[in-house]
Amino acid sequence: MMRLTVGRNDEDYQTIQEALDAVPYLEEAEVLISEGVYEEKLFSDKDNLTVRGLGHVVITNSDGANEIVGNRKRGTFRSYTAFFSGRKLVLENLTIENRAGSGVEAGQAIALYLDVREALLGHVRLFGHQDTLFLSPLPEKEREKGGFYGPRYRSPRVMCRSVIRNSCIEGDIDFIFGSGDALFDNCEIRSNGKGWIAAPSGRSDGIGFVFNNCCFTSVGAADDSVYLMRPWRREGKACFISSCFSSHIRTEGLAPWPGLETEIGDCTFSICRCTGKEIGGGLYEISPDKAEKVISLF
Repeated sequence: MMRLTVGRNDEDYQTIQEALDAVPYLEEAEVLISEGVYEEKLFSDKDNLTVRGLGHVVITNSDGANEIVGNRKRGTFRSYTAFFSGRKLVLENLTIENRAGSGVEAGQAIALYLDVREALLGHVRLFGHQDTLFLSPLPEKEREKGGFYGPRYRSPRVMCRSVIRNSCIEGDIDFIFGSGDALFDNCEIRSNGKGWIAAPSGRSDGIGFVFNNCCFTSVGAADDSVYLMRPWRREGKACFISSCFSSHIRTEGLAPWPGLETEIGDCTFSICRCTGKEIGGGLYEISPDKAEKVISLF
């Protein structure tokens, strides 16, 4: 395995992007990043990559969708702080943030764009507001012309699967979204304003988003101001297992996408063995056996 180091002293490279660019496309590689704050916008499509922070490593950028680039808005899918594609990816002990600010002013602002067939994240902190984490692929069709403009705008849609453990994801509006399958295990899901947490688009034969043993917390979100899910497309799926909901979560849990209320009956929203705020009055409860089967798919 190729091993490269990044830092401000005697490491191989001073920037993370330089190290990523140095990796041959099909070679397995590990990038070790020394402690520090790295103001970078990252892009990698290398095949089999591990990126590991040594100490407190922060990767930060502040691109928002509303910014004009050339003669058009940057758009959601060019706003990322870090974009990773490829076959396999491991991210460990990293903070990735988008500091563009509130979606009201900056628009959507992705911290991490995952377009990886198999991704494993551990002890990762993702900070943003609107659209913090995107899980590929994009839905098949746009709802507005040019809405998907970005790295995978015209690419074939290939399913991606992610496992995210012992991590923290923070945002307000649709801050975990996309069509990929993802397991969030023992994570803190933190709302920093009113909104919706999960906006899955999914596929009818997919698993969707599974939150297992997660803690849903608030920093700046008022009581009863946050929905757990609204489906970005009618096939959207989210399952919440053995998790704890604080007072900022609305008892309904599920909300329709505005203007597409008829699609709500086609999405999947389920809960098992959760504590704290009661959600749905038992309407969405599934059996422990079914919940365990969902987890086992990862």
